[in-house]
Amino acid sequence: MGIINVNSPGKRRNQARRTIAEALRLLHGRTALDAETKDLIALIVFSLREIEQGVEESATAWEKRDYFRKADQLRTDWAWAGKTAAALSKVLSAGWWEDLPDLLARLLPHFQDVTVNKLTRSPELWQGCYARLLQDEDSKAQIRKSQICRFADLLIC
Repeated sequence: MGIINVNSPGKRRNQARRTIAEALRLLHGRTALDAETKDLIALIVFSLREIEQGVEESATAWEKRDYFRKADQLRTDWAWAGKTAAALSKVLSAGWWEDLPDLLARLLPHFQDVTVNKLTRSPELWQGCYARLLQDEDSKAQIRKSQICRFADLLIC
């Protein structure tokens, strides 16, 4: 008998979907862009990235079993998650607040099947997410900048 993984990519994906559905419910009807709103949107970005990572794990597992079509279909069905995470991250880091309503509205159809009768996520979950996202974006920009500098040094030599 093998080891049972209780924290499978599918389970993590469903938990992330629930988190996003609750965040969207909390954002519904808000008119001000306060710190909590930014934190909630950053939480959505992190959850979408988690979904994307879980999809990739599942697809890789399917490929190991030679189910290439199933893996490709899974990636295709969930491609929106990574694209939306990247777009929301860009909007948050660049401060393009006017683009937020459209991006958040595009998320809604993907979460219509998630019923939120009671909020189960604690506010501590999203507190500080916006600052963490900006810090992640800054470190990614620094890495890209150093890679470009190294590439330029190689061309000069």
